[in-house]
Amino acid sequence: MTVGFSGDVAEYYAKFRRGYPPQALDALQTAFSLTTDDIVLDLGCGTGQLAIPLTSRVGSVIGMDPEPDMLRFARDTAASCDVHNATWVLGADSDVPVLSELMGQRSLAMAVMGQALHWMDHQELFRALFPLIRPGGGIAVIANGTPLWLQDTEWSRVLRTCLEGYFGTKLKASCGTGASDRDRYAQALEAAGFEGVHESVITYSDELSFDQLIGGVYSAIPADELPGPDARPAFAERIRQSLPPDENFTEDVTVSVLVGRMR
Repeated sequence: MTVGFSGDVAEYYAKFRRGYPPQALDALQTAFSLTTDDIVLDLGCGTGQLAIPLTSRVGSVIGMDPEPDMLRFARDTAASCDVHNATWVLGADSDVPVLSELMGQRSLAMAVMGQALHWMDHQELFRALFPLIRPGGGIAVIANGTPLWLQDTEWSRVLRTCLEGYFGTKLKASCGTGASDRDRYAQALEAAGFEGVHESVITYSDELSFDQLIGGVYSAIPADELPGPDARPAFAERIRQSLPPDENFTEDVTVSVLVGRMR
């Protein structure tokens, strides 16, 4: 998994990426009967938006990501929250098999992936995780809302047009949030041997300020494509002038929790 979300992008990610609603963590805990004796893996953990809240529900969390800067922010946030049961590991999906050395004789109760999964070889990953997971545990794939520029609102359509014009490319990838993506992941979980594959959906509305909107955009741009610091004010103003003159922007967020269990 090679993404390039380093440097300033990691900082925007830590500050502006939306967190996960408590109902999503409830769904994970129920699906795998998670306890304070369990170890869970958050693969592609980013700056810890999911890994850190999970630490209050399980014995320990392994947050794994290929970007050192992402892990640095995750570690700093964990420390500021007085979290001591998280281990931050530099690695990608291809490194999963070596986790058995880190865990010794213990097994994972859950491996969870957010939207970073669309950067990974999910079929090979699910097969590699299968022998690492305890009975009754499993894999969860969470889609934490449609990208800001692909939503069904006027402001989102305008944002998409602005970004496509600036970067000279069509923005169509759903980043693992589309129905076809969820179907592919579900089929791959079953093919890897997981059972009871099903999806839970949580919906809510949120209000974004312009700073949150533009920060969310910056958090999704690979570091080598992010406008430089001197160019960002003009980039942001170009988008601000194009958007409807609302102080806040409403988005309807759909969170999908797709799970597959071990027998």
